[in-house]
Amino acid sequence: MEPSHKDAEPAAAADPRGAPPSSGVVVQVREKKGPLRAAIPYMPFPVAVICLFLNTFVPGLGTFVSAFTVLCGARTDLPDRHVCCVFWLNIAAALIQVLTAVAMVGWIMSIFWGMDMVILARYKEHGTPQQL
Repeated sequence: MEPSHKDAEPAAAADPRGAPPSSGVVVQVREKKGPLRAAIPYMPFPVAVICLFLNTFVPGLGTFVSAFTVLCGARTDLPDRHVCCVFWLNIAAALIQVLTAVAMVGWIMSIFWGMDMVILARYKEHGTPQQL
């Protein structure tokens, strides 16, 4: 004996989308960053925008400039690494961008790197990730 359509209506009326009731579970997702990505410094917003501009037109130049902000005290997601190590990781990222720019890979990577700098700068200013 199959349930009638009339019996199924009250359950659907509880949620107009037909979704099951929420159990109240909160899921938090954390991004795992590699050493090069984690070495991107949290810079002031105007500096991050300048680095994005530089990376857009000269691949790797904005990343190269951002490496020096680490020496000036900019924080990164690698607190356990020495400042010089983080500096050289940023220089390595800039070199990778320059050397692979011929194949367009480095240019695209450079633009995404600059966008990450701006996102991290906004995170530093507001304390929470902002939707752009």
